Amino acid sequence: MALFNPRSYLFVPGNRPDRFAKACAAGADAVVLDLEDSVTPADKEKARAAVDEWLSAARPVMVRVNTSDSKWFRDDLSVGRRPGIAGVLLPKAERVEEIRLVAEGFGPGVAILPQIETGRGFRNAAALAGAPQVRHLLFGSIDFQLDLSMAAEEDELLYFRSQIVLDSRLAGIEPPVDGVTTDIHNAERVRADALRSRRLGFSRKMCIHPKQVPIVNECFAPTAEEEAWAKRVVEASAESPGAAVAVDGKMVDRPVLAHAQVILAKAEQLRGRTP
Repeated sequence: MALFNPRSYLFVPGNRPDRFAKACAAGADAVVLDLEDSVTPADKEKARAAVDEWLSAARPVMVRVNTSDSKWFRDDLSVGRRPGIAGVLLPKAERVEEIRLVAEGFGPGVAILPQIETGRGFRNAAALAGAPQVRHLLFGSIDFQLDLSMAAEEDELLYFRSQIVLDSRLAGIEPPVDGVTTDIHNAERVRADALRSRRLGFSRKMCIHPKQVPIVNECFAPTAEEEAWAKRVVEASAESPGAAVAVDGKMVDRPVLAHAQVILAKAEQLRGRTP
């Protein structure tokens, strides 16, 4: 499991320690041990204890705590100094003060990922993106629709997704993480959702089932055709430094060359990962 610039975030309920190792072996770039939505109130203490016991520097994972206004939040922070925590997800994030509390609990070396799941959180997304230790914003599209009384498909959420991508860019953080696809048996829906997310500027996606992981990983990686095109662009530009050049019948200018270089860098990065 790789945690550097992850494409896929696989969630596993914190009260199911029997699934932790399986999740880590499912091929996801990041595994999230969840203390929030997937755990019933009666199992919150049990889940926290199971996560605390399982954490190890040898198998880095992320942890999603409960919301800052819940009675479990402060106790969730108690696992923050345990080894093996690469990041912490803060659900329904709305205020920079919440980020500060998480940073105090989990320490300066842990990435913080606020989830934009409410109207207030969306309004404050730019401030949240600019807070210390924030690595990505996550768009919790399901809870977001509930908060805004929406029954949305792709078009209705386009503005909100695009704004979160823009807020991330303006804050100078990495591109955001898109929400889950709830239909775990429809591989084509997962693929379509992931490819749409990529076109909009997201570079990663949350998963709720291991079978979604390889699809998401593939969709957020350069294709063989993209990599081959990028190589042609870079080679053609190198052969004609400073001069106008065409590749596949299209002119190559500085933005096109930069895009090609990004594709090649990402492809090389993925090849260098430890499976």
